[in-house]
Amino acid sequence: MCTLFVARDAHPHYPLIVLSNRDEAHDRPTTPAGFWDEYPRMLAGRDLRAGGAWHGVTADGQWAIVTNIRAPRWFSYEAARSRGALVADYLGGESNPAAFAARVADEQDEYGGFNLLVGSLDSLWFVSSRKEAPRSLGSGFYGLSNGTLDEPWPKVVRGGQAFRQWVEEGASDEDAAFALMRDATQAPDNQLPQTGVNLRLERTLSALFIEGADYGTRTTTLLTVRDDGEVRFAERSFGPGGVRTGEVAHAAQIG
Repeated sequence: MCTLFVARDAHPHYPLIVLSNRDEAHDRPTTPAGFWDEYPRMLAGRDLRAGGAWHGVTADGQWAIVTNIRAPRWFSYEAARSRGALVADYLGGESNPAAFAARVADEQDEYGGFNLLVGSLDSLWFVSSRKEAPRSLGSGFYGLSNGTLDEPWPKVVRGGQAFRQWVEEGASDEDAAFALMRDATQAPDNQLPQTGVNLRLERTLSALFIEGADYGTRTTTLLTVRDDGEVRFAERSFGPGGVRTGEVAHAAQIG
């Protein structure tokens, strides 16, 4: 489960800003964001169980992020490949966003339910396992969790408003970006999405930042691309109860 927000060409000095939370079981082994031996230009965390990634970027500004889809259809689906392979395959390959999105649309049944954003400095594409055609996304703000793009789940709406305000106020305070993603407010029952899980779990998952003992928000990541070509990828990690456990940051210059 994840929640993410994107600002594309919405800031005078940052053509791309992506702010995201990754939610996962705390006992699922992962590594912090770093460069991969087999894909030296790719920066991403790694899921050590399935081998993929959930969010990553390359030094030349290619980037990708994936979420799952929370719906009964996918609860018992036996996928041939991990969703995390989508991120690794794109960032480790040579395809442009449009071509990769088209390929994924043709191969979507190999994966569990997913939403995928793949981008570059020039384009951004959304593709999903909802049997929809891939979409090219223009300038503006976008929010995504485990529904579909811009589906108005309470945490997408609330977090999206805070993200937009942060961007429009200058996007200069990195700590403020991480702070807005620590919103642990649960939605009222009458606003909860109906995704096929029980009410207690639906309440827990309705928070932007999940503070569970066994399952919760594992990382918050801020990706920025500046108009002078600087790419920055900052990630903070959390353990059970939302306790902060680490931080990494990497920067590269395009061109």
